[in-house]
Amino acid sequence: MSEPTAAAGATAYQPLNARTMLVHPLGWLATGAGSGLSPRAPGTAGSIAGLLPWLLLAQLPPLAYLAVTALVFVLGTWSANWVIARTGVQDPGAVVVDEWVGLWLALFLVPAGWAWVLAGFVLFRLFDILKPWPCSWADRRLKGGMGVMIDDVFAGLYALALLQAASWVLARAA
Repeated sequence: MSEPTAAAGATAYQPLNARTMLVHPLGWLATGAGSGLSPRAPGTAGSIAGLLPWLLLAQLPPLAYLAVTALVFVLGTWSANWVIARTGVQDPGAVVVDEWVGLWLALFLVPAGWAWVLAGFVLFRLFDILKPWPCSWADRRLKGGMGVMIDDVFAGLYALALLQAASWVLARAA
């Protein structure tokens, strides 16, 4: 990846550097506690790392779960903007807080059992990679931190809908 250059009078961009990302609270959040700095598949690494806080999140009542997820969405948008402003890259691969929010939406009210969690993880990653509409629209059209975050929200909602539908069908079939 080539380093962006600043025009005369514009802000000089800094290279994306792990130390800078990890010592600043916004960089730490944006990179999913550093998981987005993985040299391979940072989105998948970020999603895996997002399972750790999800273990605590899943213990909350549904309204609190959604409130925490919404708060992390807002903070994630802010932290993504912070990284974008410093790197000049519109969707830095190291920013994975969006994966956390999308995965948490996918796993909202997931039935008990690791098979369901694994299914939610796989479905979220699949929708995040394939980007069906409106994920693709958001990915192309929205810029800044909101653009980074919102396509993963849509991917998470697709996975949530499919998981809940499968749960409903299986419960009725039993």
